[in-house]
Amino acid sequence: MSFPTHRPRRLRTTPAMRRLTAEYRLSAAELILPAFIREGLTEPNPIGSMPGVQQHTTDSLKRAAADAVQLGVGGIMLFGIPAERDATGTASLDPEGVLNKAIRDVRAEVGDELVIMSDVCLDEFTDHGHCGVLDANGYVDNDATLEIYGRMAVAQAEAGAHVLGPSGMMDGQVAVIRQALEEAGHANTSVVAYAAKYASAFYGPFREAVDSQLKGDRRTYQMDAANRREAILEVELDLAEGADIVMVKPAMSYLDILADVAAMSPLPVAAYQISGEYSMIEAAAANGWIDRRAAITESVLGIKRAGANMVLTYWASELAGWLKES
Repeated sequence: MSFPTHRPRRLRTTPAMRRLTAEYRLSAAELILPAFIREGLTEPNPIGSMPGVQQHTTDSLKRAAADAVQLGVGGIMLFGIPAERDATGTASLDPEGVLNKAIRDVRAEVGDELVIMSDVCLDEFTDHGHCGVLDANGYVDNDATLEIYGRMAVAQAEAGAHVLGPSGMMDGQVAVIRQALEEAGHANTSVVAYAAKYASAFYGPFREAVDSQLKGDRRTYQMDAANRREAILEVELDLAEGADIVMVKPAMSYLDILADVAAMSPLPVAAYQISGEYSMIEAAAANGWIDRRAAITESVLGIKRAGANMVLTYWASELAGWLKES
């Protein structure tokens, strides 16, 4: 097996040859669009640290969902930003609250043509910005938080979400949500477990997107960036608790974790290309340092190559449009 018998460049000679022999391909159906809706807006509000992304009004969110359907995007993940917050995230349970109403509005707009996902977490709804309720020492109370997650999940299922995304990294969250859904008659509502979610420096722009009130960090419940084997434990627990899909977040800085999870999971694997990953590429492209379209496409393809069956990315609709063109 030596030169000149083997010339790998033969399969790279033309665009048609490269397309024919490509090992991986992107599909719009595998993309999920994260979307933010903020209570009280009369016009969409651009997010400064995430060029091209905005906090939606009801009307602009429905348009974004309808556009996603036309482009063949697979799903939309909804995040709600309430006008008022408190220590226990009360607004998350209100059937007329910003997120539950948004779920109903999007479901009425697109029906079953788009998989509607929603965030089951308290960080957007609490006045302290943590993903759960705090005890007297300021520590996130895992079990007290689970009780609220169960109620949130039922409220979101009743609003019309197809898939629920518990993202708080509380121990036992999938089991509690699955039980609450079953007891409430929502056996067909799926759960995408944020199974391996790391405490990351790359979440910064997301904090602006949801107007986070967080002081400090979330390192007592999100995973440590130094740990690799622990991710498999977290995934195994969520699989045992009844997850339908497991997720790795972030994506680009954790492709090794994604590959590990994809190799062992019997269920579909999602990966979230997060806000900081998005903003870095946008900033470099805005400065003329990289080719924007090529970098976006390559970054998402890399996530798929590492093993993701579906990718949450803020470029979902734009990338789907490019795929449709080609």
